[in-house]
Amino acid sequence: MPAFASTPAPVHTLWDTPEMATQRLAGIWSVRTRSHGGFVLSDERQAAMPEPLRLDSIYYEKHIDWTLVILAFEAEFAALKDQHFDLERGLAHQTARHWRPERYGSFTGQVITPSDSYVLKKVESIEAAIGEIGVRSASGDWADWVPSGKVGVYGQRIIGCDHLGFTQYDGPDFKGLCDATRYDSTRPVNTFAALGVQLLP
Repeated sequence: MPAFASTPAPVHTLWDTPEMATQRLAGIWSVRTRSHGGFVLSDERQAAMPEPLRLDSIYYEKHIDWTLVILAFEAEFAALKDQHFDLERGLAHQTARHWRPERYGSFTGQVITPSDSYVLKKVESIEAAIGEIGVRSASGDWADWVPSGKVGVYGQRIIGCDHLGFTQYDGPDFKGLCDATRYDSTRPVNTFAALGVQLLP
């Protein structure tokens, strides 16, 4: 395992000026700012990141991309004998598998399926709905154009999605109403057909 040099604490980051900075490993700083946080890597650490896990930037934000740093230097983190690391390691593997399935699968050699990954499950749902009108925005009956017990929806044709499961749309806008009991904003994708939307002019 190569020896990495310690580096000074970051004085500015992509997110803001650090309010807290802790060097977890030489060249790997955990920072917190007023607005966000995550890992900041030295140039040396960034160059040592395995290709499947390396981002274009030295900043690995705290919600998802921090997991890539843990995976890359897992043995070094484990050697610190931090009593909480087993929990952190488990969370890193779970989060990366769900939210960065392509990177995780490429790095670990595991075959990640939609049942293993929220993102892949979402991609599968969206791809099955290509060509249908997908809901882009919805309003409850608090909106002046939506009757009581209905949800007003705007949508476009679904043409695909990106690798993170964000739906891509194109074409003219559609407007309509559906029963409020049928609308569920937690679904990966809502289509006009599945909701029984009544189109409006």
